[in-house]
Amino acid sequence: MIVSRLQLPDFKSLFRQCYAIVYCLTGWLMQSSAQEYDLIIRNGTIYDGYNLLLVKGDLAVNADTIAAVGNLTSSTAKREIDATGLTVAPGFINMLSWSTQSLITDGRAQSTIRQGVTLEVMGEGTSMGPLSPEMKKGMQIFQNKGKKIEWTTLGEYLEFLEKRGVSTNVASYVGATTLRQYFIGNVNRAPTKDELEKMKKLARAAMEEGALGIGSALIYTPAAFAKTDELIELCKAVAPYGGIYVSHLRSEGNRFEQAVDELITIAKEADIHGEIFHLKAAGKANWHKLDAVIKKIDSARAAGLSIAANMYTYTAGATGLDAAMPPWVQEGGFDAWRKRLSNKKIREQLKKEISTPSDEWENLYLAAGTTDNVVFVGFRNRRLRKYIGKTLTDVAKERRTSPEETIMDLVMEDGSRVETVYFMMSEDNVKKQLKLPYMTFGSDAGSMSPEGVFLLSNPHPRAYGNFARLLGKYVRDEKVIPLDDAIRKLTSLPAEKLKLTKRGSLKIGNYADVVVFDAAAIQDHATFEKPHQFSTGVKHVFVNGVQVLKDGEHTGAKPGRVVRGAGWRGWKK
Repeated sequence: MIVSRLQLPDFKSLFRQCYAIVYCLTGWLMQSSAQEYDLIIRNGTIYDGYNLLLVKGDLAVNADTIAAVGNLTSSTAKREIDATGLTVAPGFINMLSWSTQSLITDGRAQSTIRQGVTLEVMGEGTSMGPLSPEMKKGMQIFQNKGKKIEWTTLGEYLEFLEKRGVSTNVASYVGATTLRQYFIGNVNRAPTKDELEKMKKLARAAMEEGALGIGSALIYTPAAFAKTDELIELCKAVAPYGGIYVSHLRSEGNRFEQAVDELITIAKEADIHGEIFHLKAAGKANWHKLDAVIKKIDSARAAGLSIAANMYTYTAGATGLDAAMPPWVQEGGFDAWRKRLSNKKIREQLKKEISTPSDEWENLYLAAGTTDNVVFVGFRNRRLRKYIGKTLTDVAKERRTSPEETIMDLVMEDGSRVETVYFMMSEDNVKKQLKLPYMTFGSDAGSMSPEGVFLLSNPHPRAYGNFARLLGKYVRDEKVIPLDDAIRKLTSLPAEKLKLTKRGSLKIGNYADVVVFDAAAIQDHATFEKPHQFSTGVKHVFVNGVQVLKDGEHTGAKPGRVVRGAGWRGWKK
């Protein structure tokens, strides 16, 4: 057994070198003690998640736990898998999942399981709890299609998923937007002192139910109405529970640097880990700002602050047409927004604001640079689904309206924000970000399958390909980062950020979340034109010791569990 390519991050290097020695000794000792296990994965190239490469090792599992790693030629198992020529790694952690609804629709999580993902982390800005009676009613109408909502708190939602049956493990941040909506609704004002205390109390309760921290998404309403001091107070409430602060920054464009400053300030004042959701410089005029942002992050880390980021592996983002309109027109919720769009005077004002550069709000319509870079991918209104896959240029021409008028009309007619893809990032920046030592990965998408209701819209291809694209295009083909570093950034590094125990590495005693894949063949196939295509190259996936993917096909098993943060009542480290 050989340990090679010891590429260690800027901390814990001594620990990991010692761990490597123990790791090797464990494998040597296993040779002389024949045992029987439930499962042995034999002859694989094992990456433990900490940048340690073990050549042609074996991995044994008993029940839901990793029982042994090393040379197990003298041992037997009730079941064996030959992993010759394959890579064996910890299950991948999706740092930003939008599977909140898709896992209810289909708990198999096919598009991510087939990429090796074993933990979906949700809660960008909004979370599925806690819910006030009014919020529950709105969710029942708009998200659950009239079906009864069977939970109220965030912890109850996660337990609902586990009981219903999911193939991946699940976890969530509590949404800063959700806490604000609970007491303030969609109004543009600061919380009163009493309201803020109630928000903090709810945040603490969510942490005790297992939330991982606070998630915010500050370009959207009503999140955009929250000031920095409000966010600091919420973070102070969750920091003692080991929570972290993760944010879709207030700007990824014209005020990109200032938005990063805000996150660093929040992290410093609240004494909390600060994480940037899907780091990017949006809009060609802002691409050059990435270097300055990286310097800010490096400087903060050098000063002792815990600041990091995650990303997806594409140059286009996906959100809605709400990101093409200023926050003021959306205040009060969707009905109020829609009503304003029917006012001729307001429409004239909006036409000017949508087409005029501004530092006051995040305008992805302008960040895309041209209407050819704005593509519609999802509508509620069946009559509008003919526009799926078409650009704003095409739709505006067909409807004989200006791009700005088309944007407003589609929101009104669809009764939703309209799912939209914006092409606005630089490929060079994507590669630069991949190399950052603190970078992890999130799909920013749901877990789905090319069947049923999922075919009613065109998701961003990241739903089907984000992780396979990293390992195929950027690791194997373009060699932007080495395989061992990529695996670390998919496994142990996100587990460290989230302060998870017994996840993220192939350590004896950890839960058996394991992926076996062909590093020479792993490949994403989803495109913007044809996104509903599974990635290939992942052969086997185990979640809590149960095989969910066998020879590249889903077994139907749903062994996923709730993964709770350190603040969970009764948590034992």
